[in-house]
Amino acid sequence: MSGVLGYLGLGIKAGSVVVGVDAVRRSLQAKEIRCLVVAKDASQRAREKVVRLATALGVPQVEGPEAAELGARLGKPPVMVAGVRDAALADGIIRAGADRGGRGQG
Repeated sequence: MSGVLGYLGLGIKAGSVVVGVDAVRRSLQAKEIRCLVVAKDASQRAREKVVRLATALGVPQVEGPEAAELGARLGKPPVMVAGVRDAALADGIIRAGADRGGRGQG
């Protein structure tokens, strides 16, 4: 899990990570997102608004930690979803998710 969170932390600093259901949904609709990190305990609303759209668009998804931990590591309140815009960063997150047995899919 630390690999995924480490990459997300770098992405936040670089400005290549979008955080939150509404922002990620807008970025998905604009086809800017290369992968999605979904909190283990993401709400039904988050899953309906973001995960369904990402799946339809073929955007790979990685399961992250619970929303509170995800937010804490990103310096934010609980975070249900984070979208990654940078392709190289997304590749690293997908590999890190797959290495730990996560659901890196796409």
